[in-house]
Amino acid sequence: MAETWNKKEREKKKRQNRKEKLERKQERKENQQTGKTLDDMLVYIDENGNFSETPPDPRKKIRVNVEDISIGVPKHTDTDPADLIREGTITFFNEAKGFGFIRDKETQESVFVHVNGLIDPVEEKSKVIFEVEMGPKGANAINVKLLPK
Repeated sequence: MAETWNKKEREKKKRQNRKEKLERKQERKENQQTGKTLDDMLVYIDENGNFSETPPDPRKKIRVNVEDISIGVPKHTDTDPADLIREGTITFFNEAKGFGFIRDKETQESVFVHVNGLIDPVEEKSKVIFEVEMGPKGANAINVKLLPK
């Protein structure tokens, strides 16, 4: 049975591909860089985490105490109730809507206050003592009392 033209072409392409593959293999063998030293293959990481060809400066080395590293959630420490009592000034209070804000004297942060958290009636620029409670939207002032004059 005679070979078809298409079959001859496929065989010819296979032989050509094998020949090209052998040539590439020979070329790789000839251009291979043998005898690379370990120092040529090493890459260093500098203090910023970037790759570098030179070793890092040992004077910039930072010692880390293993006990100081905490993985996970830090242990909960009970807060002192005295730390929660703060002093501040009412910066804004809307009696119609029933809320306002207190400027904390120590941290200068603004703390939300609701009419339900008031013990004494307050006005703007009143000096008050209050406790801080964390709500879903941030710090809330509760047990708000006027400072005695």
